[in-house]
Amino acid sequence: MTITRPRLTRSVPFWILLGGSVVAIGAGAFVLVEKLGTMAATLADGTATGVEVYAGQIWAVLGAILVGAGLIGLALAATLATLRSFAAVAPVEVVDAPAWAETHEPTVPTDEPATAEPVTDEADAPITR
Repeated sequence: MTITRPRLTRSVPFWILLGGSVVAIGAGAFVLVEKLGTMAATLADGTATGVEVYAGQIWAVLGAILVGAGLIGLALAATLATLRSFAAVAPVEVVDAPAWAETHEPTVPTDEPATAEPVTDEADAPITR
């Protein structure tokens, strides 16, 4: 009797979680680095405006939140993969063919016309009124 474990590689929600986490980390890191780089460069050369400084901080916070959410998603995916490796599925039971399958053969329709057999017993005769 073999016990099989469910395959996590075939789970669509797992791949959505994993892919979404990677995309969130990538997008968050891009926004974070871009906005902080722009803000640092404009502050260093003295051409910074209020939009670059104050709005740039909010965008940088959004990027950091996306990176954090992506890391949490990756942690959840790793936890799910670990827990799934411990979960065993009940073994598959092989069911024998039903008893009636051995005694009756399926009828295959043919192109031959059906023939009527004469009624020999009065009890089997059709009732006429």
